[in-house]
Amino acid sequence: MPDAGDKNPPMTHLARKLKLVDYFALAFGAMVGTAWLVVMDDLLQRGGPLGALLGFTAGAFMLLPVGYVYGRLVKAMPDAAGEVAYTARFFPTPVSFITGWMMFLAYFLTCPFEALAAGRITGYLFPSFNKLELYRVGGHPVYLPHIVLGLLITVFFTWLNYRGIRASTRFLKLTSFTFLTLVIIFALAGAEHGSPANFRPLFSHSPFISILLVWQVVPWLMSGFESVGKAAEEASPDFQSRNFAVAIILTIFVGLAFFLIVICATSFVAPWQELNASVQFPTALAFERALHARWIVNLILASALVALLQAFNANMVASSRLLFAMGRRQLLLPKMAIVHSLNHTPTVAIVTVGLATIAAILLGEAGLVPILEVGAVACAVGWVSACASYFRMAEDRTGRAAAVFGVLVTLLMVLVKVLPLVPGHFTRYEWLALAIWAALGCLVRIPARQLAGSSKHPVRAAQI
Repeated sequence: MPDAGDKNPPMTHLARKLKLVDYFALAFGAMVGTAWLVVMDDLLQRGGPLGALLGFTAGAFMLLPVGYVYGRLVKAMPDAAGEVAYTARFFPTPVSFITGWMMFLAYFLTCPFEALAAGRITGYLFPSFNKLELYRVGGHPVYLPHIVLGLLITVFFTWLNYRGIRASTRFLKLTSFTFLTLVIIFALAGAEHGSPANFRPLFSHSPFISILLVWQVVPWLMSGFESVGKAAEEASPDFQSRNFAVAIILTIFVGLAFFLIVICATSFVAPWQELNASVQFPTALAFERALHARWIVNLILASALVALLQAFNANMVASSRLLFAMGRRQLLLPKMAIVHSLNHTPTVAIVTVGLATIAAILLGEAGLVPILEVGAVACAVGWVSACASYFRMAEDRTGRAAAVFGVLVTLLMVLVKVLPLVPGHFTRYEWLALAIWAALGCLVRIPARQLAGSSKHPVRAAQI
């Protein structure tokens, strides 16, 4: 009986519908949610305008070799397991499981985060929404309307993904291009107000520390390009495999351009030191003060609402495909690999992500923040594993050089968050969140190992 790291696990037929624009919409949607609006003040406090620009640029360009590696890996191994499949070919089974479990955390957490962000944004636009407090988590109130809205969004996207990958990607294309259009509109509106003097001082600390503090969060804010691999089995029959790499690299460049535009626009309209983290959405407030108009706030928050919908949808696609593929490899219960006979979607995995999202929503944003920090490192762990796998696979010097560079950069991204000597490292809350997630991983792995050990034949994914 093959173990969970079987080199060629049984493949299950998913719908083959996706084209290049679909893969770009998926990756960009997984990358850009509402974090840019929520943490823009923190980015500028970390690095100042120029520190933020340089930190993002450095982070994005350092990710290009990683994107190159992923493009080659997806082309060679179009498997929904992604990093799990890559590591299974060269490393022991525990490495594959740990890699997959960490990557699942990175994708999955975006869903409840964005669902809760919908409540915050709606409550900002309509203050009456911030009523009927249910309880508090970490001193922050959890309101019934916020929970209800988050539940409705979760149910909608669970249903949409159940319907089929085509329905999901159509929605992704609509939201992605609508969002980019809205961003250009509010950036141009801000360009007519403000002053270059608002950029000063250019750095919040010394230049090196400013860039470093921003560079640390790039893995969290620019992760998602690798989600292309999670839908690799759903490519249209006429899709050219080299376009996997095109979608990945295009996403990195468009993501970088987006963050640079928003950083410049925000720094231009108001002195960045005045962005107050104690108020909600200081970015929108800065534009409102500069333009002396409420409509710009509504436009920015409308952009954020569109962004959160695309992020939720894209990360549900990625996380459910990863669960599906891990179930197929017997790293999780094989029920995760059940595929709908008509929709050709991993129904059990999709419903599992939906139910887990509902449970996480109840924690409130205060309960998710430490886990989100762990999610940033989780992405970097997956990138390290992918680059290490490609180093074992690549035969040409260019490929090996890209893999080595990718390992060094992504390993550094992990170390700057876990080493106590580096500013911005994990606090005890992040370590606690990581320990809890590791414990959950052990618990979900136990029944899968027992079932795999008692089976004489590989468990094939069922059709329903």
